[in-house]
Amino acid sequence: MRVGILTGGGDCPGLNAVIRAVSLALIEQHGAEILGIERGFLGLIEGRVRKLDAAGVRGIVNEGGTLLGTHNRADPFHYFGAGGSDVSARAIETLDRAGVDALIAIGGDGTMTIAERFARLGVPVVGVPKTIDNDVAHNERSFGFDSAVAVVAEALGRLETTARSHGRLMVVETMGRHAGWIALEGGLAGGADAMLLPERPFDPDVLAAHCFDRCSRQGFALVCVAEGAHELGGELVLQSGPGSVERLGGVGQRVTEGLQRRLGGDLEVRHTLLGHLQRGGNPTAFDRVLATRFGVQAARMVVAGEFGHMVALQEGQCRAVPLIDVAGRMRQIPESHELLIAAHDLGVCLG
Repeated sequence: MRVGILTGGGDCPGLNAVIRAVSLALIEQHGAEILGIERGFLGLIEGRVRKLDAAGVRGIVNEGGTLLGTHNRADPFHYFGAGGSDVSARAIETLDRAGVDALIAIGGDGTMTIAERFARLGVPVVGVPKTIDNDVAHNERSFGFDSAVAVVAEALGRLETTARSHGRLMVVETMGRHAGWIALEGGLAGGADAMLLPERPFDPDVLAAHCFDRCSRQGFALVCVAEGAHELGGELVLQSGPGSVERLGGVGQRVTEGLQRRLGGDLEVRHTLLGHLQRGGNPTAFDRVLATRFGVQAARMVVAGEFGHMVALQEGQCRAVPLIDVAGRMRQIPESHELLIAAHDLGVCLG
């Protein structure tokens, strides 16, 4: 049996732990040959494949990033390098030429959508959910998320000492395009006084009044805002990337400027953008264990022939869910989620 592995989308703490678990489980238990596909789906398009052995993956469980590399703009069905053309046939040729019996695709919603399209074309594929945003549908928790939350919580804790010392209002912008899980859990863990989430448009006047009250009572305040948060009736804040690409980001600066206008010059408002710090570095122990569980489950699904499915954590157990139920969908924070209720009870402003 020859199994290919790729990591798509952005890098994430825990990817190497999945690669290790998949490889060792298949090699040790089934004598399989493992092929690593470099730079995600770009490797399929360009034919960049190399062999992985047990000795090469044993010591990577605690390493961040991905030893295979990744790429987030290499959709074979709409390839930017070919003017948006469909080059999926070229990717399938790479798999056939390498003699791959099964493909394990590790990635977020975009990767799962691509994997589902390949499954419809007859490619034997198993998906493994990866996203620090924790927003893959039908999956309770993704590896990398705990690591990102730990970074946000530590950042808020460090900023609180400065805010308290200088009597400032500090605004911290986190990742979270369409789901605010990082800002919610990171904000709770870091003691934020307000958390702005994509799922709940905020009123800037209500936010300013809340922050003024907190500063009056405790001498400082912390605001944790997800990059996809936006005002009531407003739009997402975008910034220009390379070429004509537009990316989310900048809402923290806008919130800072709005608060400064409303609160006047007596209270200083400062802004911090955490950016890629949240998904860099080594994974937490929780993420290493979860990634290992996902990798072992993916290996079992390959052996059992459960193709066209994704590994998912449901009710604390690893299960297989159809890729068609995941593709094009997203897991957002429900209005009735217990952490939102807890934040409300703690007096945290949620917009």
